Amino acid sequence: MPDHLALIACGAPLAARVPEVAAALAEAGWLVRVIATPSALAWLDQAAAEQATGYPVLTGQRRPDQAKRFPPPAHVIVCPATFNTINKLAAGIMDNYPAGLLCEALATRTPITIAPMVSNRLWDHPAWQRNLDILTAADVQFLDIRTGRVGTPQPVQSGTGGDITTAFDPTWPAAAAGRPAQKS
Repeated sequence: MPDHLALIACGAPLAARVPEVAAALAEAGWLVRVIATPSALAWLDQAAAEQATGYPVLTGQRRPDQAKRFPPPAHVIVCPATFNTINKLAAGIMDNYPAGLLCEALATRTPITIAPMVSNRLWDHPAWQRNLDILTAADVQFLDIRTGRVGTPQPVQSGTGGDITTAFDPTWPAAAAGRPAQKS
């Protein structure tokens, strides 16, 4: 049985590629659930994401009378990750379902890969570097959305979101996550 992976999409142009990212992760052996922030829904083709995973996109908390929708994930990928979501994670703010899932993953030391799509216009905000340091110290790995390399995050030049989205290779997050552990 494959491990579960939560693919969180935030509201940025790269969210349009989430169905392809989900398909690449499934091809790598993960059982993928796509979770979208409210802002991601403007960019995300939910039907294509559902087709890639076999599951509906999750956007909100389950009702108290509903069973859990999937077990705790073995890995969480945030692609794309926005300034807002990254700062919320570092501060422990759980004001929506995706943020809560991320905070729980960080607290339980579940591996997290974040693909930031953050403008150079926000990069020098006083809280930003401190929050990146907090997440780096917690072993969060960052994926460069221009190169696919894991390492220190870099800003996106304002106005280049469309070009970056077009050039993005949807297999990069799968390579960063690796293959799920084989169950015996």
